[in-house]
Amino acid sequence: MKITYTARKVNLRDNFKYRVEKKLAKLDKLFSDDAAANVVVTLEKNRQTVEITIRDHSMVYRAESTMPEMNDALDRVVDILMRQIRKNKTKLEKRIKSGNIEDIIAELPETDEPEEEEYNVVRKKQVFVKPVTVDEAILEMNMINHDFFMFINADTSEVNVVYKRDDGNYGLLEPAVK
Repeated sequence: MKITYTARKVNLRDNFKYRVEKKLAKLDKLFSDDAAANVVVTLEKNRQTVEITIRDHSMVYRAESTMPEMNDALDRVVDILMRQIRKNKTKLEKRIKSGNIEDIIAELPETDEPEEEEYNVVRKKQVFVKPVTVDEAILEMNMINHDFFMFINADTSEVNVVYKRDDGNYGLLEPAVK
């Protein structure tokens, strides 16, 4: 797994990078050699945020944690990633070329969360979309008091989604073919 680091308002020490590599090495067996992990560390006042995004073909796993200590945030993020992998183990089994995922999952620490074997869609809704600008989509999303809004982008004629981020800003999801 290729690991890239981004440090915002902080200098990353080699011992932290070593710790990240050691923790992510536990997950190496689950991903192909093309997998890429992006580690972003941000320092804000007395809080340190660690965000890890792992991309492997069409799979994306992302976790983020904010704690007073960088190493504590790292531990929490890796636990979240392991929990995501455990929840999706049946889907991952189909993607792994060699070995049994049960052996790898057995090495991961246990959590109290129940395992979900299949997703339960409880509601299906048709959404009528119309061409609007990104600003108009955000306005409409805020008017209906939702956290996200699907629309056809008037500039690109593609289906996009705007969403409200935890920091109060907005994000835009655009389709991309890999």
